[in-house]
Amino acid sequence: MESKKKKQNVKATMRILHRYLGYFTAGIMAVYAISGVLLIYRDTNFLKKENKYEVVLRPSLTEKELAKEIKMRNVEFKGSEGDLRKFEQGTYNVKTGEAKYSKMQLPYVLEKFNELHKSTSKHRYASLNTLFGLVLFFFVISSFWMFNFKSKAFRRGMIYAGIGFVLSLIMVFFQ
Repeated sequence: MESKKKKQNVKATMRILHRYLGYFTAGIMAVYAISGVLLIYRDTNFLKKENKYEVVLRPSLTEKELAKEIKMRNVEFKGSEGDLRKFEQGTYNVKTGEAKYSKMQLPYVLEKFNELHKSTSKHRYASLNTLFGLVLFFFVISSFWMFNFKSKAFRRGMIYAGIGFVLSLIMVFFQ
């Protein structure tokens, strides 16, 4: 009898924690969902708009240095007219340091959402990302306490969970 009561307490505790952590993380999950979908299409111009920039940088920058300064990948000089070096997104004057270029960028709010996904261990969002990952893993574990272990719904749920796990392994390892 004591064992059954203990199992019920664990089940009730898991359900309560699952529910309130779910409410707590609902907003974070929405941001991650939106930014996750946007990151899938980061190689396209989906929802992006062109922003033009004019800045004065240090003169005589190399392609790599220029790319780093303007936070752009793959800057490659394609031609020149005197001191003016041309690259796909704009121009750079090696004598004056003046750069004129354009970038395709997401709106400010969506770009900030994407920072959550792109953060590293040194980023200010590292703690939030770690906590969120741990909470998501808790959801995986605690979801198994949502139904009676002997019920038909639980058995079916285990089959679907197994299929999802195998499918994700196939997609990751057999591209």
